Amino acid sequence: MSEDPPHRVGRPLDLEAARTRAAQAAALGDTLALRVLSALAAGAPADELTALLQVSHESIATALRTLETVDIIHRAADGHTLTAEAWVRFGRLLVSGVPALPTPSSEPAISALPDTIESVARDLSYRFSSTFSAETVSRYVAESYVLLSKRARVRTHLAALTARYAADRLDALASVKGLTLRGTPEVLFVCVQNAGRSQIAAAYLRHLAGGAVHVRTAGSEPAAIVHPRVIDALAEVGVPLSDDFPKPLTDEVVQAADYVVTMGCGDACPVYPGRRYMDWDLEDPLVLDDAGLRAVRDRIRVHVEELLVEMGVAGQPAMR
Repeated sequence: MSEDPPHRVGRPLDLEAARTRAAQAAALGDTLALRVLSALAAGAPADELTALLQVSHESIATALRTLETVDIIHRAADGHTLTAEAWVRFGRLLVSGVPALPTPSSEPAISALPDTIESVARDLSYRFSSTFSAETVSRYVAESYVLLSKRARVRTHLAALTARYAADRLDALASVKGLTLRGTPEVLFVCVQNAGRSQIAAAYLRHLAGGAVHVRTAGSEPAAIVHPRVIDALAEVGVPLSDDFPKPLTDEVVQAADYVVTMGCGDACPVYPGRRYMDWDLEDPLVLDDAGLRAVRDRIRVHVEELLVEMGVAGQPAMR
């Protein structure tokens, strides 16, 4: 009997997913649609695209409708924005490695952001000055702020969360580009809301492995906060939940990971060669009663212990 290869490349697309991807690829085959999407990704307001791209209003409207139809962008209260999956699948194609597009006034897109977010960009530009240009840092800060602000219930701590999220993404990007070297394996846990299963898994892995593993989490459709029931369930077994928070899935954190563990998020996670992909078949504990949540919690611990064995990392003895 042949053994499974050490690295799996995920599952093939089903028919519906293939049709969706084909429609999106066809839409992006149009040069104007791709330019419009790139401008939106760089932070340009939809009502300024005509002047920015120097094409007619009717052509811009047609391109926007095309991108909406294939679910690459959606209409928000403040204009058109990329869908979460579009950021994951096309983000690097649109803006990676180049500064954000200027607005017609020649001011960088970051200038339209709140003063607190501009301050975050300046601070992180200083922190990452030996690694990335100020333009790259500002773009990541702006993107991170937009992604988080869409789901924020309370905006009091949004600047601090943006700083942490952007810094983590920049750390991941530096790792991907070989600008920094990490001596520990990197694990990414992904579920739908990043408020339940992925947070439990990350808490257990940090608890059992300590600093021997670097852990990230993300969600294909992240919630606003980690669910209080999850925090309580972990507290019952003496596992601390760090001050982690739900974050949208982005391309660079997947590329930075050595191990990518998905839990019920479908095909939202992009696949790259050389990474170990695993899908843990677990019910969403947040739709279960307390006994069901505890059962899922305990199953996740078993999975984490098995992962530690596979990685060759010595964890703490299991407490049964």
